[in-house]
Amino acid sequence: MLNELFPNLKMEEMWVATYETLYMTVISVIGTIILGILLGLLLFLTEKGNLWQNYLLNIITASAVNIFRAIPFIILILLLFPFTDFLMGTIRGPKAALPALIIGAAPFYARLVEIAFKEVDKGVIEAAKSMGAKTHTIIFKVLLPESMPALISGITVTAIALISYTAMAGVIGAGGLGDLAYMKGFQRRDFDVVFACTIFIVIIVFIFQFIGDTLSRKLDKR
Repeated sequence: MLNELFPNLKMEEMWVATYETLYMTVISVIGTIILGILLGLLLFLTEKGNLWQNYLLNIITASAVNIFRAIPFIILILLLFPFTDFLMGTIRGPKAALPALIIGAAPFYARLVEIAFKEVDKGVIEAAKSMGAKTHTIIFKVLLPESMPALISGITVTAIALISYTAMAGVIGAGGLGDLAYMKGFQRRDFDVVFACTIFIVIIVFIFQFIGDTLSRKLDKR
């Protein structure tokens, strides 16, 4: 039955492509969480009235975030070729896609992090300050715990965007399901391969969405 529906599909290639997509997604999600939270903290803390109020630093950070958010991902990959080659020693394969994936997604997630922090009750922050809590204590004991459900929801949305980014990266040789769909499917006119890759990508999206929704519900205190 499977051979009749997908006569040109080789399951060995499909499993390798799926592994590469998952590898790129998981590693880039981890990198995006770290960089995105750091940028989000900087955006939030340097705003007027907050702990590190600094207009110039806030403007510089916000401008950098907005610029990288505005660059289409496929163009960002091309712009980062020299940096990727220097950092990874290659511009092809799943590892080579990681810098562009993280740099492309982190600014988007940073804005979601900033929004999540703004939703934290300012009274809780002020109470912690009045009790003599230092900045790092406020960050790790107040901001992050109180905003965790929103942070999880934000990274879920970002992870799904990253899955689509991996598919675009595959078109220029990063591997994964996007590469398989384009190189072995579209270019050879084997559209059953394209369809099979689409199904696998949709399944991965549903898995990430389910995990994100489950974690967010468990952490939500309301």
